[in-house]
Amino acid sequence: MVAEPIPGLADIPWIGPILFQQDGLVYASLALVALVAWFLYRTHSGLVLRSVGDSHEAAHAIGYPVVAVRFAATVFGGLTSGLAGTYMSLVYSPSWAENMTAGRGWIALALVVFATWRPARLLLGAYLFGGITILQLHIQAWGLDVPSQFLTMLPYLATVVVLVLISRDSTRIRLNAPACLGRPFHAAG
Repeated sequence: MVAEPIPGLADIPWIGPILFQQDGLVYASLALVALVAWFLYRTHSGLVLRSVGDSHEAAHAIGYPVVAVRFAATVFGGLTSGLAGTYMSLVYSPSWAENMTAGRGWIALALVVFATWRPARLLLGAYLFGGITILQLHIQAWGLDVPSQFLTMLPYLATVVVLVLISRDSTRIRLNAPACLGRPFHAAG
């Protein structure tokens, strides 16, 4: 499905079709990344969210509702995942089939680790993995003699390679990851 081009800008050679002939949700996703970064680093609520992620005991001790904050963050993550699924079935491949995500959720999780929980890095990583996904289509269109199974596994292979490369610096991952990630919270009393 080809989106309506932005008049004038879509005619710019090379850059026009890439930047100015996308679906509206692509532009909305760019705005969402900027909005999430602003929320996390420029608002009180973002500070509360980060404090709950870094030390839920300390956040609870000063009166923040840890369970409610975690619940809200989980709901937001679910909403954005649902939006991604909607985009996939309505725009990316305008049909629906069982298991159509084909493990892309795991790539999304790997993307968060690759980005070390930073929105700008997440955007860079998303374009890296998306570019690899599109590369497989272009390799087939160019007529190169590469088995289709190898091309299909390219995004997953890239995910594994990136995770192996970034896991060499576990200190950096630990410094940027929320300290309470995956740890249960039990309110005292």
